[in-house]
Amino acid sequence: MDILPSLRIGTRGSPLALAQAYMVRAGLARAHEVGEDRFAIEIIRTTGDQIQDRPLSESGGKGLFTKELDSALIAGTIELAVHSSKDLPTHLPSEIVIAGYLPREDARDAWIGRGGVTLDALPEGAVVGTASLRRAAQVKRRRPGVKTTLLRGNVETRLKKVESGEIDATLLALAGLKRLGLADRATALLPLDEFPPACGQGAIGITRRAQDDAVRDALAPLFDEATGFALAAERAFLAALDGSCRTPIAGHAQVSGHDLAFVGEVLKADGSEAYVVRRQGRAIDAALIGADAGKEILLRLPHGVAGLM
Repeated sequence: MDILPSLRIGTRGSPLALAQAYMVRAGLARAHEVGEDRFAIEIIRTTGDQIQDRPLSESGGKGLFTKELDSALIAGTIELAVHSSKDLPTHLPSEIVIAGYLPREDARDAWIGRGGVTLDALPEGAVVGTASLRRAAQVKRRRPGVKTTLLRGNVETRLKKVESGEIDATLLALAGLKRLGLADRATALLPLDEFPPACGQGAIGITRRAQDDAVRDALAPLFDEATGFALAAERAFLAALDGSCRTPIAGHAQVSGHDLAFVGEVLKADGSEAYVVRRQGRAIDAALIGADAGKEILLRLPHGVAGLM
């Protein structure tokens, strides 16, 4: 007897968010050998999508991309929500849990320079657009003479602003470009050891109601254990730092067999200071590794994370 529930999938409405929701729907259909029409896509407009004229750090941070989806889950309007994991806040409502993560895509940042110009070849005074404090700080650390400006909007909008000459360059997650079929637009890929990404970058995370065992079981075949360990370390690092959109924080864990290697970075907003920590250990201890790395950073900061803002 078919006991699979008819799941409603909640998502933001951007092209990238929809591409990720379609990936989840296709994965569910394959795993359970049913048609994709068994799983409805519900587009939910979030506060973060509506704010385009100022940094999210001035408006409430990461939760702006998730709270309407959280509300829909709690209300029973949807059974699961699909997220770019780097948008998930450190603390979720008690009624909601992260069910798991799809296998992680390449976590690197892609550099998109007008006319193919690279970061090192940018002239002094060139303008790099980004909505990320982390990316802005990393750019300024490498090139202090380059200017950064706020750049909001979906991936296609940001690419067009480079093409039009409104800005000279931008940085985007390679994973997002690949999911949209736009990876060829990258001028260069930034190495992870020099430009560690946002915690969770490249991973699609799914949230569900904490007590919904049927949804838990339906989703289980989609998840990747190694990605789960990596994200556990990265999110524990963020939690230890009380990290949010208001501080430039990077973190990335890589799992090889039973082992995990982690690198974390906290920067001053103008790029003038950076604190880097590295850890290795067993993958099963991922959360402990990430938390310990965060505590080390705090001990090295003379005035705490807030002192870097």
